[in-house]
Order: sequence, then structure tokens, then C-alpha cells
Amino acid sequence: MHIFDCTLRDGANVVGCGFNAELTEMIIDNLIDCGITTIELGNAYGLGAYEAKPAIAPLDDAGYLEIVSRKASKAELGMFLLYQNATPDRIKKAKEAGLSFLRIGADAGKAANAVAAVKMVKDAGLKCFYSAMKSYVLPADALSEEAVALERAGLDLFTIMDSAGTMLPNEVSDYIIAIKKAVKIPVGFHGHNNLGLSVGNAVAALDAGAEYLDTGLMGMARSAGNCPTELLVGALARKGIDSGCDFYKLCSFIDNNLAPAMKTYNYTSTVAPKDLVLGYAGCHSTFSSLYKKVAEETNVSLYKLIVETSKLEKRAPTEEVIRAVAKELAR
Repeated sequence: MHIFDCTLRDGANVVGCGFNAELTEMIIDNLIDCGITTIELGNAYGLGAYEAKPAIAPLDDAGYLEIVSRKASKAELGMFLLYQNATPDRIKKAKEAGLSFLRIGADAGKAANAVAAVKMVKDAGLKCFYSAMKSYVLPADALSEEAVALERAGLDLFTIMDSAGTMLPNEVSDYIIAIKKAVKIPVGFHGHNNLGLSVGNAVAALDAGAEYLDTGLMGMARSAGNCPTELLVGALARKGIDSGCDFYKLCSFIDNNLAPAMKTYNYTSTVAPKDLVLGYAGCHSTFSSLYKKVAEETNVSLYKLIVETSKLEKRAPTEEVIRAVAKELAR
């Protein structure tokens, strides 16, 4: 399975229509360092939106593509592209900059309008992904028919988008199963958190056969936000699934770099990394101060200390047990 991080595209809605160059580069570099290498970036409304909408961001398409040209060898970088904004010239420039994919976006029910855009992307030699926005407006069998038509046009990935965050886990499963039966290409899921179900829905999608799960760091995205990248990584680890992402490194990046940077935009996550780690470890928050005290005195990772101690004792970890684990970690 693949974590498909959309922070730098859908997440850009929390700062306007796009991140500035400094934050864009910082987020790309740290996602790659943590092991997440499928990354969507650019204007929140996609390639061409700066001129077509107009959706004014700190950088125009050329500015974002210039960053891509320096990072493309390290990750699978791509951009969103509404089907009506697809032109051979825009797609050619994306290819020349080193993008790996373009993700065509269209509302469910409009796939026929997007076929030409899919073919343009494929003719340019790029991978073509697809977002069926507002997927819930069509029943699963009708959405499956759209996926089949796009697969015939050369599509490489079909993503169900729960754009209003309205779907329930059983509904997500039903849609994934239906589309998986209809096509041979990978299927993805993009969930919003309006009902607080984005992580549960992503896990349900994975269990039903989805290969790509869309996320946003700190849950950043339009409206109630996307499935938080770090929460999904933690939930998958709790489930015994290796997402390919370094959980501790990701939490450290958010704590030390991203969360402080986002304070400028008055944006905070509803679940801080410390609380995420407590949930992952099965550690009650009343023990937090004791763990913090020992971690500071022994100079070991607080998060690793919580997790490793909790493997031995969840009910009532004593200072003696915590210090013994800290001693092992210090080695």
C-alpha cells in the first residue's frame, strides 16, 4: 500500500491556495526523509488554476514546477489537474519539470468529460491518476462503470473521493470492493474528516483492497480536513501494517518544525503527536508527566520510552520499570 500525501495540494487550502516556496520545500524534504514518497503539490485548485480560476497562490505553476525539478529524483511528485484545465502545453511543462504523475479531477458522473484529459496525460508520457470527486453522489456500480471507461483510456489509478466526509466505513468498503471487481488498475481512497471518520474510513478502504490512501499532515485540507498522515501511520502500525513511514521521525518533524510553522496561520492539529503516541502505545495520559520526567533525566526519546514501556506494562507503569526501559534505550 502507498501513503499518498496531499498536504501540499489539498492542505494548501488552510493557507489560501498554496504554500510558499520555503514551506513547500521543507514539507517535501521531510516527507521523503520519513519514507513518504508519493506527494501531490502545487495550487490547491490544481495545475492551470492560477490563470483559469483565478486561484492566486504564493507561487504560480512555473514556481512550483521549478521546485519539482530539484526534487523529482527523490520522490514520485505530481499535481492535480481539473479536466477542464488540461491542455497539451500545461501537461508538456509538467513533464519537462520532472513530474511523475498528473491527477485528473472531475465530479462523479463526469468521467466521460475527463477521457480526453486522461489521454493527453498518457500521450505526454506521464502516469495518469484520477480523482472521482463527490463519489458518494453515484451508487457504487455506476462509479465502477466510470472507472472501467477511464481504465480503457489508459488510467493508472482511480481514487474515490469522499469530498464531504459523509461516507461510513461500510460504505467505503462497498465502493472499493465494487470498483476492484470492475478494474485491474489500483484503487485509492481520499477521505475528509467531517464526521470524524477519516482514519477509520482509510483503514476500511485498505482492508477492502485499496492500494493508495490519501492523507494530509496534521489533517490539513479543505473543510474539516483530510485523514491526518501521522494518525493513519500510527493506526496502521497499531494494526501491524508497515506503511513504509518512520513513525517517530514523522512525529518529531511535526513537533519541531511543522506545527510551529503552522502557528503563523493559526492552524493546529486536533490530535498532537504526544496524544497520538499515547493511543498507539495504549498508555493512559495520567502517566505522561512521569514519562516526561524520566525521558528528560535520561536523555532518551519520550515517544520511544512510552511505546517500549507500554509493551511491558500498560496498567500502572512504575518509575522503576520506566527507568529500566530508559536504560535499555540509552544503550
